[in-house]
Parts: sequence; C-alpha cells; structure tokens
Amino acid sequence: MKQKVLFICTHNSARSQMAEGLMNHLMGDRYEASSAGTKQTRVNPFAIEAMKQLGIDISHHRSKSVEVFRGAVFDLVVTVCDSARESCPFFPGKRVIHMSFEDPSKAGGSREEIVNKFMEIRDEIRQWMEREFG
Repeated sequence: MKQKVLFICTHNSARSQMAEGLMNHLMGDRYEASSAGTKQTRVNPFAIEAMKQLGIDISHHRSKSVEVFRGAVFDLVVTVCDSARESCPFFPGKRVIHMSFEDPSKAGGSREEIVNKFMEIRDEIRQWMEREFG
C-alpha cells in the first residue's frame, strides 16, 4: 500500500507543486503525494516549465487550500517553507517534517534567470527527496 504524503507551502504555487510532481513521478510506486497551501493561489507557470524540462507535466495541477484536506490522515506531512510551518493547521500523521526551500517565486531578473531559479529549487527538492526517501 502506498504511503500518503502531503506537501504544504504558503501559496501552493511552486515548491509544494514541484514536490508533489517529483514524488509522484519518481516514487509513485511507493508514495501518493498531494500538495496544498495555507493560501490558495495558482500554479506558477515557471514551476510548470521547470518540471516540463524533466518530462513531468504538472500543468493539470491546481492550487488547493489545506482546508481541502481537513480530516484526512497522511503518513507524512512535509512543510516546505517556514511560513507554512508557522501557520499550518495540525494534520494528523505518523510523521511531520519540515524542509525550508527558498521561494523561487521571489526571483527577479530575465525570464531565463527566473526559470533557472525554479530549476535550481526543483533540483534541491529532488536531491532532498532522493536522500530522504531513496
């Protein structure tokens, strides 16, 4: 049976969306990942682009509020930013961990520089995930 994982960040637009996509793509045989935010917004187009470069399509994802998952039980809940950890409601789970990744949505510069920042954070999430969950 797959372990259920919830990734949470503030807006559910970039980091948590990329984490959900990565886990389902790379480790979908063992994990079923979802994502949510403390504030629902939209999936960042740069996150979609960064994932597409790995052959992972998250264009169908939508931003969701943590309220959508109220009452659900997860094997693992992961907050991927400090703000989410501070404002996140409690989710019952066997394990809750926190990993703070830089917010690529705050990147400035040219389009190429912004995409590169998203890819950098995507790769950091992937490396952490591969170390943590093998």
